[in-house]
Amino acid sequence: MRADRLVSLVLLLRQRGRLTADAIAAELEVSTRTVLRDIEALSAAGVPVYAERGRHGGFSLLPGFRTELTGLTRDEALALLTAGPFGLGPALASGLRKVVDALPEPHRADANDAAQRFLLEPGTDLLSRRAATDDVPPAVLDTVRRAVLAGKRLRIDYAAAGQDPKRRTVDPIGLVTVRGKAYLLATRSGADRTYRLSRVKAAEALDEPAERPDRVDLDRIWRERAARFLADDRLHVLVRVDPARREELLDSAVAVLTEIPDPDGRLRLEVAFQDARHAEWALWGLGPDAEALAPASLREALRDRAAALAARYA
Repeated sequence: MRADRLVSLVLLLRQRGRLTADAIAAELEVSTRTVLRDIEALSAAGVPVYAERGRHGGFSLLPGFRTELTGLTRDEALALLTAGPFGLGPALASGLRKVVDALPEPHRADANDAAQRFLLEPGTDLLSRRAATDDVPPAVLDTVRRAVLAGKRLRIDYAAAGQDPKRRTVDPIGLVTVRGKAYLLATRSGADRTYRLSRVKAAEALDEPAERPDRVDLDRIWRERAARFLADDRLHVLVRVDPARREELLDSAVAVLTEIPDPDGRLRLEVAFQDARHAEWALWGLGPDAEALAPASLREALRDRAAALAARYA
């Protein structure tokens, strides 16, 4: 780990110029004392790091010093810089610094500029609503990710909705992120299983190898499992909704099956809900901006609720 950190420190100084020990510590997520020890180690290894005293001082590299890293084309580097990460944290930041440093000199400024012009998955939308993302403990995500990449079996404590955690041993196949939610695709005793990572309370990678194919089409597996999920006993609702409230409807529904525009500008969607109570709650919250067209029982439930409210305020 220290070797990776030393490389990251050199790349930081190459790309940013003079930096204080505190700034380096914040970037690398270590203490200032660790940074000072790393600076001493680099100097002892012959890396030309020097300190400048004073108000605007800090640490710098001698001009022209360059680390030897594998080069990338401009388009390859830009694609990496603007790609969405999957829980890589500091490792991703370190890797992206290496990507920028590996570019030919004429393209490095373009890459640095591009990295500043893409914001992926901010915490709020334009209406200042917080994004609905799952909270996955970093230790769990790191353990699961490493087991997936290494092909090792996993022992997880998994709490299904409304249940206490239960211990399971699974063979991980891959990880999928969908609209801010992360899923582990796996098998358990040969049967397909899909686990929502926010419900994994603890994870341990085992020494034994996972039983899984060498090559996998994760997109195909996800489509097949999604189709089976939708075929389960869920309530399908046909609804017309104002386009401005579309995202609110999608946030509350389990899945969207079809979507077509109506001539009047509204959207006609077939969506799946967990049950009738879930559908009634979701559509009631949209008020007159949404209309349930089917099933008839849902229309009647919403009508009765509206009539009771109108009577209360008559």
